[in-house]
Amino acid sequence: MSQLFSQATLGSLKLQNHLVMSPMTRNRAIGNIPNALMAEYYAQRGTAGLIITEGTSPSPNGLGYPRIPGIFSMEQINGWKLVTDAVRPTGAKMFMQFMHCGRIGHPLNLPAGARVLGPSAVAAAGDMYTDAEGMKQNATPQAMTEADIKTAIEEFAQGAKNAIAAGFDGIELHGANGYLLEQFIRPNSNQRTDRYGGAIENRARFVLEVADATIAAIGKDRVGIRLSPYGVFNDMPLYDAMEADYTYLAQQLNARGLVYIHLVDHSPMGAPKVPDSIKQMFRNTFKGKLILSGGYDAARAESDLAAGKCDLVAVGRPFLANPDLVARWKSGAAVNAPDMGTFYTPGPKGYTDYPTLG
Repeated sequence: MSQLFSQATLGSLKLQNHLVMSPMTRNRAIGNIPNALMAEYYAQRGTAGLIITEGTSPSPNGLGYPRIPGIFSMEQINGWKLVTDAVRPTGAKMFMQFMHCGRIGHPLNLPAGARVLGPSAVAAAGDMYTDAEGMKQNATPQAMTEADIKTAIEEFAQGAKNAIAAGFDGIELHGANGYLLEQFIRPNSNQRTDRYGGAIENRARFVLEVADATIAAIGKDRVGIRLSPYGVFNDMPLYDAMEADYTYLAQQLNARGLVYIHLVDHSPMGAPKVPDSIKQMFRNTFKGKLILSGGYDAARAESDLAAGKCDLVAVGRPFLANPDLVARWKSGAAVNAPDMGTFYTPGPKGYTDYPTLG
């Protein structure tokens, strides 16, 4: 009996299978507003059990990349309503991923009046694409004041309410891949000396306060989080206390009763391997649902579910290139290869034009 294609539960939600479409930045939100093209893209992939949207900023300050959506204006709420209205008839449930880019960004990508912010005034190594002037070095962020931190927490909470108003079933806090929440967790990007810096109890404070605020806004059954222990993306080097720090985080998130933790493992794409001991620690410590991701095919997904290693399996690129991935995996049909050249380009090419079976 296949577990992968059988019904699953997530909090109070019933999912049509155990397969999750991973959040994937696609840069199609012109003017940072979701649109009909995006609605078509997500609806095409509605045979997933759960769809997690691309990273969406709860704040004008978080729009680090060009053409990524937000969830802080009425226009954005209405744009996302197009998406949830299109997906609902397919049976998939939807969580919106909240991605505040923090120091990963450039002023040229931000709306007027917005600022590149971070825990400390430490620029991330690497470049950022801008529509206006091409590649630029990541900007040096302004170190957030306590007032900035308070404002950001309020933006996450209001964003959560906005996401529910737009028809979403819940939200995923992006605490992975070198964005703002992880920038506070990691010691290289967080060099603060106040109550938000230093020991892990302080470095984790912002993430946990955001979790508390979003739970207060919409309920713990509707809030998940994505984490990337051992992830090095966006200038997040490995460090000695990582396992201890993420164990503390797992304990604290468990105490808050979040509906899921979604672990990133980018080792199939060349990042350091996430040790099985870390995945097992999360499994043992966190009593909510555990979503694993990273280079899964149907056989490995089935195997890890059967072994109890996780509750749900998330896949990215296979869903990007195969709107009907569930049918293909079920029948053992060949899958389309993703076209990397169109991952982040505006328009339907490489977005809504991948072929389906039959």
